[in-house]
Amino acid sequence: MARLARKTVRELTPYQSARRLGGNGDIWLNANESPFDNEYNISLARLNRYSECQPPELINAYADYANVKPEQVLTSRGADEGIELLIRAFCEPNQDSILYCPPTYGMYAISSETYDVNAKVVPLTSKWQLDLEAISQNLDGVKIVFVCSPNNPTGNLLARKDIEALLDMTANSALVVVDEAYIDFCLEESASDLLSSYPNLVILRTLSKAFALAGLRCGFTIANSDIIDVLLKVIAPYPVPVPVTEIAVQALSEAGRARTKFQVLDISANRAYLQAGLSMLDGVTVFDGYGNYLLVKFPNADQLFKALWDNGIILRRSPIENCIRISVGNRDECEKTLAFIRSQLEQQ
Repeated sequence: MARLARKTVRELTPYQSARRLGGNGDIWLNANESPFDNEYNISLARLNRYSECQPPELINAYADYANVKPEQVLTSRGADEGIELLIRAFCEPNQDSILYCPPTYGMYAISSETYDVNAKVVPLTSKWQLDLEAISQNLDGVKIVFVCSPNNPTGNLLARKDIEALLDMTANSALVVVDEAYIDFCLEESASDLLSSYPNLVILRTLSKAFALAGLRCGFTIANSDIIDVLLKVIAPYPVPVPVTEIAVQALSEAGRARTKFQVLDISANRAYLQAGLSMLDGVTVFDGYGNYLLVKFPNADQLFKALWDNGIILRRSPIENCIRISVGNRDECEKTLAFIRSQLEQQ
């Protein structure tokens, strides 16, 4: 039966998510999840009815939070679905291309490959910023440029002036999609205020990170209304389950936002604690991060990663040489992880 699948799919290597990679332990700092397990009330009513395609109460709540108009918001099954919707709606298979800038989130490439859309690769500079000159030389046939800020896995912000230059460069020819999955940890750095100036700007958001709702699978695409209208043509009829709307609206309420703000401060403090402790270790480089994770370079990352894994501390191996990405957990998890790393490095 596998032979009946499309050739592209047969040859596709799926994204290696944290859950697919597995592991067995007590400390899970590999998926950039929040350590907070918040409680919500669910009525479980209306489950005999289909949900609305774009529940107004959810759209209005997120538009208010993001300081945009409701007609500029589309909700989907995580930001990942937003990536797929954009490629399906704007790229002709076997004709158009996307462009992305590694090291970055892997789903841009996999989603494009799934739909037989070519992917052009322009690596970030040595300082993990956009290589605008190289991008400009590779825009032929490109319909969508994906960039991520804060970038995953490096954790850095892309320079605001470079994002604006990229938007100018692609005016009337391509969309620029700024993936802001981690922007809630530094909201003042969002590109959302550029929407009024750039009709080709698209922003991806999620409730998975700062709002501690990774299991809810609720994401948002923010763009001007003409782009949203196109996406509404290809989205599934009922993409948002009723319980998802109920929980998301509670998370976006005044009380929910206040709780999230407090938890973001707590995670940021733990990130600073982890960064300071790791920076004191010989041979260790900790890169500045603006999300809920840190990218750290170790003298022998493979050996350390295996020791952590074997002792139930599950982190994420980075494709960047000798680097490990560490999600920021609660203080106890950060202390135990730091102590184990310190003891391992002392033995080397």
